[in-house]
Order: sequence, then C-alpha cells, then structure tokens
Amino acid sequence: MSLEKELFKKKNGNAAPLTPEPNLPDRHRRGQVWLLIFQAATVIGIIVLTALLLNIIDSAFGYVAYESKKDPAQFIVDGVPIEEQTQEQLVALLQAQLSSGAFNKLNNEKPFEERSRAEVYALVVERILKYDVIASWSLTDSLFRRAAIDAEVQELLVEHPRLELKFVSWLTADFISRPQSSEAVTAGVRTAIFGSLLTIIITILVAFPVGVGAAIYLEEYATDNWLNRVIQTNINNLAGVPSIIYGILGLAIFVRAMEKLTSGVLIGAADPTTATGRTVLSAGLTLGLLVLPVIIINSQEAIRAVPQSLRKAGYGLGATKWQTIWSHVLPNALPGILTGTILSVSRAIGETAPLVVVGASTAISFDPTFFSRFTTLPIQIYQWTSRPQDEWRHLAAAAIIVLLVMLLSLNASAILLRNRFARKY
Repeated sequence: MSLEKELFKKKNGNAAPLTPEPNLPDRHRRGQVWLLIFQAATVIGIIVLTALLLNIIDSAFGYVAYESKKDPAQFIVDGVPIEEQTQEQLVALLQAQLSSGAFNKLNNEKPFEERSRAEVYALVVERILKYDVIASWSLTDSLFRRAAIDAEVQELLVEHPRLELKFVSWLTADFISRPQSSEAVTAGVRTAIFGSLLTIIITILVAFPVGVGAAIYLEEYATDNWLNRVIQTNINNLAGVPSIIYGILGLAIFVRAMEKLTSGVLIGAADPTTATGRTVLSAGLTLGLLVLPVIIINSQEAIRAVPQSLRKAGYGLGATKWQTIWSHVLPNALPGILTGTILSVSRAIGETAPLVVVGASTAISFDPTFFSRFTTLPIQIYQWTSRPQDEWRHLAAAAIIVLLVMLLSLNASAILLRNRFARKY
C-alpha cells in the first residue's frame, strides 16, 4: 500500500479515497484552448490599436509644399520682412489690404489691441498671403521617398514658382492655440478645445449628482412596487437608446422650449434679438441626459456591492438611514461610481450626432462661452475629414491626437481620484 493511501486511511477510517475525474485531462485541454483564444483576442486588439495610432501619427507629420497667393517680398517695410514686423505694422497692413467692412468686422469680433502679435500675424497669413497647400506627404513617404518627393516638387515649380517645401508637424503649440480658420496653414483647434471642455463640465455637473441621487433612491429607499419597477425598466432601456434620439430630445426641450434660459436672455447675458438656444449650455444638458442612465446603472451596481454588514453596523450604533448611507455606503461605493462616471465622460466627449442636432457649428473663430455658439473637437475632426484636400486630413489627425490626450488626461484625473477613495475606505 502506498504512503498516500495509508495516510488517507488513518485520517478517514475506512472511507474510500477520492479518485480523480476521468475527464480531467480533457477539461485542462479545453481550458488551455480558451486561454489561447483569450490571448489571441488581446493580441489582436493591441495590434489594431497600434495600427490606428501609427496611422494617426503618420498623417500628423510630413513634408508640405505650399505657395502664397501674394509674394511676401512685396510687403517688406524698411527692409523688415513680414514675419518679423511688429504688431502695429501688421495691423496697418491689414487695414491697407482689406476692405473697411472686413477690417471692422475683425475688430468687432475682438479688438486688435486685445489680440497678440501671433493672432494678428495669423490673420495676415489667412487674409492677405493666403498660403495654399499644393501637395503634402505622410511621415512614411517623407522618410523613405525623399528623392521621389524632390522630383515631384521640381515638376510643380513650373506652375508654382513661389513653391516652398518644408517638413512640418501639423501638431504644434500654435495649432493648439490658434482658432479655426478657412486656411489649412493657419487653422487651429483652440475654439474646439474650449467648446469640448465647457460642454463636458456642464455634462458632469448635471449628470453626476442627479445620477448618484437617483441610484441612492432606487437602491436604498424605493420599495418593490410597480411604479419603481417601471422606472428601473425605463432607465435600463434608455441606456441603449441611440445618441441621435437624445439630440432630438435636446433640440425640442433645451433649444426650443427653454430657449430663453439656454440662450442667456433670461439672465441678461445675451441680446434677445439675435440669441438662440443653440449654445454650449444646451449641448451640455443634452449630453447630460445621454450619460445619465449609464451613471445611474453603474452607481446602483456600486451601491449594491457594499456589504449589508456595514449598514447593520451603522444601525446598531444608532445611526439613521441617511447617516449610514452618507458615512458608510457612499464612501465605499464611490470608487465604483467614479468608474461609471469615467466611462460616461469618455462616451460624451466623443459624441457628434446629438451636438449636430442641437446646433454645433463647424466654423467658429472666437472662444465660446456658456451662452454662445460652439464647436467641439469631434465636430471639428468630422468637418476636416469630410474635405477632399489632403492637408485637412493631416489637420484632422493632429486634432485626433489632441482629443486623445485630453480624454486620457480627464480619465487619468478621475482614476487617481477613484484610487484615492479606494485606499481611504
């Protein structure tokens, strides 16, 4: 008799020893197969994401051949080229070259005294020099096909004698700080960044407290009756409604029915004769409705996961129901609640359909406010990718990188806050 059987008999008497299941090797093989499938799915996902990022980066850098419609040499003043002139000289040049109506319109949008020299120079490039991108190449072509690019440029010089070839990064500090423009060389995403940030701020301020409050009621206070079951069913269904439906709802409620409030007329923040409800506030409220069901459902799951022993301990010490919820349930559920909020914000920041219905613009040259017209980064990217010229797709790739960085930064901040609460409680 083996040693294992003797030990088993001494410990268990005459009980028969356990024998392994006959199909255990098959189960192990099936487990290995599924493990390989899961690993393959992970590898495929990583490859696809890497290819996507490489494609974006490939489009955001490369050689550009461009030409100005007017020779910059003709605007030299006292031997100083146009790119080195002072702000006052550039303003005088704009006044001399533009019509009085166009100059006054620019001054009314934002007085030239309040503009920086970089902003004034961008206007000179956009309105006077008017650089046209004749040809552009991706980063891969720029690195491995330089000889072919030089040959193409020599052919283009016949029709474009002022053609210049330059290796550019479409993603620059100026690109982030410049407003939108009709010229690719001077276009930027500052107004779109401000529009996205203001919209997301309103979305969070509206959806987070309402969603968490609704989850607390449904989990801690609501009784099991037909009304609460109907409410819960509707919330679950609304989480899967297409976003365009929320855009139509926002158009009917916030843009039209609540126009005086969302336009700012009610509080004297806008001119009643020109104001409309197609503002940042309407967009934020619409996206708040869009993510509200997701926040409610995730908050309910987080609250439900808190052990009942914590609640009973609070009641045993004489705490009221609300004191128990505030001091024990919410702190322990907060990491899960913040996880749901992160997912909701990630969805909201990339939405375009509801914003198009609410009235997002595609051409905004001024920084938006809560009661002004607006655009966002996804709208800007969509508008640029729909144009046929290659240079706008390069700009769209640079804007995608900006959007990803902004999204990851917001998510990282929320994750740090979530981890802090998780360690604390």
